[in-house]
Amino acid sequence: MNTYEEKILDELKKWEIEMCKRPSLWNKATKSVQTKINEKIPQKVHDVITTSMKHMIKATLIGSEYTTKRTIKFTADLRERDYKLQERLAFYKKTAAVEGAGTGVGGILLSLADFPLLLGIKMKFLFEAASIYGLDVRDYKERIFILHVFRLAFSDPHKKKEAFEKVVFWKETIEEFPARPDSIDQMNWQELQQDYRDHIDLIKMLQMVPGLGAIVGAYANYHFLEDLGQVAQNCFRWRLLMDENSKLHKHKKHPR
Repeated sequence: MNTYEEKILDELKKWEIEMCKRPSLWNKATKSVQTKINEKIPQKVHDVITTSMKHMIKATLIGSEYTTKRTIKFTADLRERDYKLQERLAFYKKTAAVEGAGTGVGGILLSLADFPLLLGIKMKFLFEAASIYGLDVRDYKERIFILHVFRLAFSDPHKKKEAFEKVVFWKETIEEFPARPDSIDQMNWQELQQDYRDHIDLIKMLQMVPGLGAIVGAYANYHFLEDLGQVAQNCFRWRLLMDENSKLHKHKKHPR
């Protein structure tokens, strides 16, 4: 392991502590308010939103424009992959900001259209990020991994440790899913959409305010991609380093 990889491992250890820490008082207070609001929303509304989000994400996970991404071969080292990721993240942050500003200008109706558009940008970024770190996104197992990365990025603070462990103990996690592409249906879709909505709802409500919409939309979308980019990079770094370490030990154990 080279010096750069050792540096990244130190960063990942700090990230692990951040992901596993207990929710703050602010998190607890915010969750209490959001729970009360969600309880007042009829279950039928939750069902409709859950189904819509499930279909949007599933369409992304099986869409050819995403699953045909070219995987960067393992000849590239971690430093090169990190550089490429930051380069593409900068592009997606700008794209999301422009989209947020555009829909924010239009008030309530266009702000509602921002939900699927922003979701599409996030998923497209995740597929490209996965390819940068060597994952074959044509493999349905890797697409389920991408979905778990998405879940971790927008998880409820009270569930973040659990979502984190699903990612870092991936070999155990993927065993929970049958060996077929439709195993993605086993995801808890209502929990996923609820956590995602809770994560973005408050600031997205401000996007609907006349005069503030464009500014808030651009700012919010930019930072949503920034947060997603950080989580995604660390998840894919972890996978890459752990996979390489596993291969190294296997080679030492069974030399030719």
